[in-house]
Amino acid sequence: MKIAIVTDWLVVYSGAEKVLEQMLKVYPEADLYSLIEFLPEDQRDFIQGKHVTTTFIQKLPFAKKKYRSYLPLMPLAIEQLDMSQYDVIISSSYAVAKGIITGPDQLHISYVHSPVRYAWDLQHQYLREAGLTKGIKSWIARYILHRIRMWDCRTANGVDDFIANSQFIGKRIWKVYRRHSDVIYPPVDIDNFQLKTKKKDFYLTASRMVPYKKMSLIVEAFSQMPDKKLYVIGDGPEYGKIKRMAGENVVLLGYQDAETLTHYMQNAKAFVFAAEEDFGITPVEAQACGTPVIAFGKGGVLETVRGIDSGKPTGIFYSEQTTDSLIGAVKEFEAKQALFNPQSCRENALPFSEQRFREEFRTYVEKKIEEKWPTKKLKLELNRMR
Repeated sequence: MKIAIVTDWLVVYSGAEKVLEQMLKVYPEADLYSLIEFLPEDQRDFIQGKHVTTTFIQKLPFAKKKYRSYLPLMPLAIEQLDMSQYDVIISSSYAVAKGIITGPDQLHISYVHSPVRYAWDLQHQYLREAGLTKGIKSWIARYILHRIRMWDCRTANGVDDFIANSQFIGKRIWKVYRRHSDVIYPPVDIDNFQLKTKKKDFYLTASRMVPYKKMSLIVEAFSQMPDKKLYVIGDGPEYGKIKRMAGENVVLLGYQDAETLTHYMQNAKAFVFAAEEDFGITPVEAQACGTPVIAFGKGGVLETVRGIDSGKPTGIFYSEQTTDSLIGAVKEFEAKQALFNPQSCRENALPFSEQRFREEFRTYVEKKIEEKWPTKKLKLELNRMR
């Protein structure tokens, strides 16, 4: 059987790429496709030396840094990838990868990190943050997003089976596509985030500095609490803005390698998280280090962090994405810090391991293969026995 794996874009090793890495470990013989591929040399190991087949966007002007500006062309581009030679196509999609064209004799399984965020329920937030609420540019953007919504719904019909990365995203898939999905939580490299029970007197946040991650909110809140130390790991378009608003108690470390990130996660007394995430890998990584989480109480984090009302809490939730709400959560955490046990945090993270993901994903795909082609499933098993 010939297998292809399709992703949206490959420019950095982050959450979706960690999922892709484990998919490639399950199916190392699969061919890899993407809209573009501009991975730094030091972040290419996870694709296992594979050649990446890309689209015409790869060769457009300034595509390396301004690829998001080509959003209107992405639906057209993904449809130009020729999947006709494959039996099984697996798309890892948070934008347009699920829109590849497949035929009735092919099996298309789509692992959805989210339906296109900025085209659906987060459209108005996206327009505000991009400064596109008024004027001709605003109307052009709104029309483009309208067309993408129409395309997104239509292409859902080309997917045989949906996998959601959380119950939260499963609800989005049903709301947008009216399709059932099965949940397989993303993989977390638990083994690289070892438990440390003794913590130091500082907080940590780490993320790409893009608007929806709300890193500016965290920095602003801690700048109003000068007696509390915050370390910030990450880089991105908002770095300059965030640096300007940071108080003396806030230290911006920029991009850091995995070893440095792990060191800070192990030693922080709490990890601070402000995004409404589909799943949120970093809060799980923090818990694997024995570090509790202070998080905005919406999205996938509600499935990975146990709140203060549980028997063995691993975090505290705040109800609004505002500085006052976050400041209140930090104060509550410090008042109830004795309730948080590093070992409980670690135990809560263990079910999200990479091995668990590979086993669940392989079982799911082979089940769908068996349902579509019972004889091919038998041949696959016989080949493995030889």
